[in-house]
Amino acid sequence: MQDTPQTSGVELANWTWRAVRAFVQQRLGRVLSRSSCLNYLHRLGFVLKRPKKRLLKANAEQREAFVAAYAALREEARAQEAPIYFVDEAHFRADAKLRAKWVLRGQPALVDSTSPRLGEKVTYYSAVCLEQGLVETMVVNGTCTAESSVAFLKQLRAKHTGPLIVIWDNSSAHRGPEMRAYLATPGLNLRLVALPAYSPDFNADEGIWNWARQEVTANLCLGTAAKVREKLDAFFAGLAERSAEVQRRCRSVLQALADALVAAAAQSPIQPNHVAFTLASL
Repeated sequence: MQDTPQTSGVELANWTWRAVRAFVQQRLGRVLSRSSCLNYLHRLGFVLKRPKKRLLKANAEQREAFVAAYAALREEARAQEAPIYFVDEAHFRADAKLRAKWVLRGQPALVDSTSPRLGEKVTYYSAVCLEQGLVETMVVNGTCTAESSVAFLKQLRAKHTGPLIVIWDNSSAHRGPEMRAYLATPGLNLRLVALPAYSPDFNADEGIWNWARQEVTANLCLGTAAKVREKLDAFFAGLAERSAEVQRRCRSVLQALADALVAAAAQSPIQPNHVAFTLASL
């Protein structure tokens, strides 16, 4: 039953009570009620979950190597008292982002929408430091580019004058002549580290976006970009008083894997060699 319904000859994408009914009718010639089908799903150990994407293009070896490199980087950052910020960008549209919601039994789950145009949106940069529970954000007017990425790095640099480490993906907005020119600034003391490809689950900053959508924009049509920004700016400002929750919500699979690696190394009589980081070409 872990296979898809198609492997059993049922032309449905996922196991549901309808798929169970079709399977039983096809194999045994009996038609079960909805409640009976749901009972079979529960008895077989099925539960209803919101799925996450399993990114098949991700390279397992590169991800494993990055976990080891990140574990070493954390130790280096502690020694240098350098904050590590995970950075990402996201769009928030004025129309409602539909998510599951609680409603009274028997009542429809409805969300009002004024159908605002797709252009009614706000784009943000965000950065989260897990060790301190700090969050930095910046609104982008237009498209994210190397120029806007430099502007955000300058904002981070202004807040942290000592050594600074930024981890982000290899988006085109994180590369280009403007970025190369900025990184050539004397005494910048800024280190950029690229995540492995197709690994958004390694980026702690994804937790900020999920949190904002859950708490601010879920099932709510705000109508205009101005209203979206008003609500989100207030949410981001409030995160300064919620550092412990920031640390909890933004902890990703990367931290769990790195912690496990460090714990295993501490118990091993043979200490592994430290993995040196290489800066991705910009």
